[in-house]
Amino acid sequence: MILELQRATHATLQVLSARLVDLDLTPSELNALGNLADGTGRTVSELGAAVGSRPTTLTGVLDRLERRGLITRGTRPGDRRAVLITLTDDGAATAAVITRAIADLEAETLAGLPAAAVEGALAVLRALTR
Repeated sequence: MILELQRATHATLQVLSARLVDLDLTPSELNALGNLADGTGRTVSELGAAVGSRPTTLTGVLDRLERRGLITRGTRPGDRRAVLITLTDDGAATAAVITRAIADLEAETLAGLPAAAVEGALAVLRALTR
């Protein structure tokens, strides 16, 4: 099941990259922005855990997003050592495009499946993320 999940993740990112080619973002950049789309700032460690990447690997992604003006890095109130990643206005607009594309792909992919199958899949995914 884990291998199928990895295959599905890879295939999903490839489809999203193709649909969002005009944004000129890598799958890793799409993933980071998608995870920041709720507007909640995250530390590098928190974002790394959400996107499945080590903070050292995530640094290059964040460098590119910051150069494009899509994120800012600051300090977390109460902990000046923690780097807090937040979306800029342009980043929030881009993240909204990404989340719409994700929602559209999800709706298309799951349209023909019984509700019980979708709920079962969600239960498995939630168990795996705990």
